[in-house]
Amino acid sequence: MNSIFQGKSFLAEKDFSQAELLHLIDFALHLKELKQKNIPHQYLAGKNIALLFEKTSTRTRAAFTVAANDLGAHPEFLGAQDIQLGKKESVADTAQVLGSMFDGIEFRGFSQQVVADLAKYSGVPVWNGLTDLWHPTQMIADFMTVKENFGSLADITFTYVGDGRNNMANSLLVTGAILGVHMRIVSPQSLQPAKEVVELAQGFAKDSGAQLLITDDIQTGVKGANVLYTDVWVSMGEEDKFAERIEALQPYQINSEMVAATGNQGGNLIVLHCLPAFHDTQTEYGQKIFNEFGLTEMEITDEVFNSPFAKQFEQAENRMHSIKAIMAATLGNLFIPKV
Repeated sequence: MNSIFQGKSFLAEKDFSQAELLHLIDFALHLKELKQKNIPHQYLAGKNIALLFEKTSTRTRAAFTVAANDLGAHPEFLGAQDIQLGKKESVADTAQVLGSMFDGIEFRGFSQQVVADLAKYSGVPVWNGLTDLWHPTQMIADFMTVKENFGSLADITFTYVGDGRNNMANSLLVTGAILGVHMRIVSPQSLQPAKEVVELAQGFAKDSGAQLLITDDIQTGVKGANVLYTDVWVSMGEEDKFAERIEALQPYQINSEMVAATGNQGGNLIVLHCLPAFHDTQTEYGQKIFNEFGLTEMEITDEVFNSPFAKQFEQAENRMHSIKAIMAATLGNLFIPKV
């Protein structure tokens, strides 16, 4: 009997049920344990995986490459200079060619339509490594990290602060709503999630019992939070917006005052960040921001970033285990009798 995941693409969180997402989280935790114990798990032996990257990447590329190798598959990286999606060759034509050669395709780029068309025309599972709209593989890693730290996703209050209308905020709001996690997006009104994303999340929350809050009030938004999460203030391709973002988002920086405002410390609070993070001036980018705006830290302070409750590096490692779970479940002919 084939798994209900077999042959399915992983394009957006909204396409999966609570039970299915929880299964992927638990499967990722299981694969992490196997890796730590050096137990082989080559569910994709002999498979070939195409990794298409229109956008640069550290964690997504590394995670897919190591995950594929651990599963016994052979990954092939195709960067922005190697693929012609929509430029010299249509997405449909490219998809058919790649689908005839590869057993699965990862895509990281701009357009959600492109990843949807790759899935439509390739005939093989396609995994969304990030688009401008959603970041679904990141979600399995993020909620896996929450479950790892708290033992459960029940009764968790999860607050995202910062740019509330980017792909991370979209994905966190919708995924949390599906999973029954109490989700809060705390951002200026000008940077709050799009109406259609909020309505989608509200529909899922009705079924799961998740409580949703979207607010520009920082004190209300962070009070009682078990998870504080942030992302960069300026997404890829928006670099011309630095001045206005800094002005709008400086009050939303995760710092010791915000941590204290949650009322949770010790084992009741973790801080997450999907990285890279601008918490110091040890990068060319950080130095440039310091020279232009006089800031040594942006969305998160160095103090919080290096605190014992900051779990962003565990979260980054979990990208690999979760991507491995997604690839194995959709391509590995695993026996998953019921989800």
